Amino acid sequence: MKNIAPQLTPFVRSDAVGAILAETLGHPEREFTLAELGRRTDTSGPVVHREVGRLVDSAVLRDRYEGRNRLVSANADHPLFALMRDLIAATYGPVPVLRELFDGIDRVEELLIYGSWAARRSGESGEFPNDLDVLVVGETPRRTLSGIATEAGDKLDLPVNITRIAQVDWNSEDPSPFVSTIRSRPLVDVRSGEILA
Repeated sequence: MKNIAPQLTPFVRSDAVGAILAETLGHPEREFTLAELGRRTDTSGPVVHREVGRLVDSAVLRDRYEGRNRLVSANADHPLFALMRDLIAATYGPVPVLRELFDGIDRVEELLIYGSWAARRSGESGEFPNDLDVLVVGETPRRTLSGIATEAGDKLDLPVNITRIAQVDWNSEDPSPFVSTIRSRPLVDVRSGEILA
C-alpha cells in the first residue's frame, strides 16, 4: 500500500510519525508502551514498532524495557526538543490536546475534528489550516465547551471552534445540510485518532 505524503508537515516522514511524536513530545514526563501508542494514534503495531525504532535511533525518543514491555518517552535532552515539540504541537497536537481536555467531560457521545485540519490529516493537499473545527455530539453545556475551546486555542496557538449537536440530529436519516456536509468530508475521531474518510 502506498503511503500518502503527510500534508500537515510535509517534511515529517509520515502521519504515523507525526501522531506518535504528538503523543510523546506532548507528554515528555510519560512513558508509553508501543501498544498504547498504536491505540492512541490508530497505527498498526508493525508501523509503531518500526517508526519508534527510527525515532529512538535518532535520539528523539528514549526507550527502556520493563519485563517484555518496551516503554518509550520523549528525549527532553535532545538539542531540538523544544523546537520539535512546538512544531508537532502546532501540526499534530490537536488530537492529544483535545483528548486530554475532554477527559472526564460528561455528555460527550462523539468528539470529532472536521474541516481543513481533518482534510490535511486525511491526506488532502491544501493550505495549512488557520483554525480547528471540532464537533461535539452530545449535550455538554456550551459554557464548558467555550472554556475548552479557549484552553485548546491557547495550547495550540490556533483558534478552536467547537460546535455542539444533539445525537438525534447527528444520527438523523434526514440530516440538516450542515450535518450532511460534515459527514461527506474527512473526520478525525479525537478519542481513537482514527481518520474517518
